[in-house]
Amino acid sequence: MTIELRSVEKFYNRGEHNHVHAMRGIDLNISSNETVCIHGPSGSGKSTLLSILGAIIGPTSGSAVVDGRKLARLPDRFLTLYRRQHIGFIFQRFRFIPELSVVENVTLPLLPLGIRPAERKRRGRELMNRLEIDHRENFPAAKISGGELQRAAVARALINDPSIIIADEPTAHLDTRLSEEFLAIMAELKTLGKTIIIASHDPLVAESEIVDRCLYLRDGRLTAAA
Repeated sequence: MTIELRSVEKFYNRGEHNHVHAMRGIDLNISSNETVCIHGPSGSGKSTLLSILGAIIGPTSGSAVVDGRKLARLPDRFLTLYRRQHIGFIFQRFRFIPELSVVENVTLPLLPLGIRPAERKRRGRELMNRLEIDHRENFPAAKISGGELQRAAVARALINDPSIIIADEPTAHLDTRLSEEFLAIMAELKTLGKTIIIASHDPLVAESEIVDRCLYLRDGRLTAAA
């Protein structure tokens, strides 16, 4: 799926004393099956940009277009459906429910789709087997290691077979070995035709062979990396 941002501006608390101008005239094209790394200092707007790309929030002005469809024109219920069908999110802090089993966490995105429990579990097991964490299927999420949590987070992002993977600082809490494992998983997804957008401070990510293009974000302005 292709993504296009045109003249995107994003304000928070506009007109108030604590207003933030988070995005400043962002123009960005991302091609289908492209892997893009976005890096920049804390507070530069990376999470806001990912949220716009993932249709979690809309721009204050400008346009966000995916496969020719202007997201800002879609009602909230259609945006929710769009995210469920097309976007897989990998969050920096995993966001698992610790008391639930790993497979229950992995399959949570399928709950609103009305898929029967047996089918949800089958899909979850299939992905967990592929990512070599099926032996942790029934463990509470609070009881598995950081590397296993990362793999489970990838499985959850893939459970709806999305076209676009969006990852926010996915290696921030991983050591070098686990970061390399994560990138190997992303390389496999790239071969499957996924479009991948990663926000990261990690040089290991930015310099990875899977990354087609690095962009630098500072003070809400986007430029090509040097």
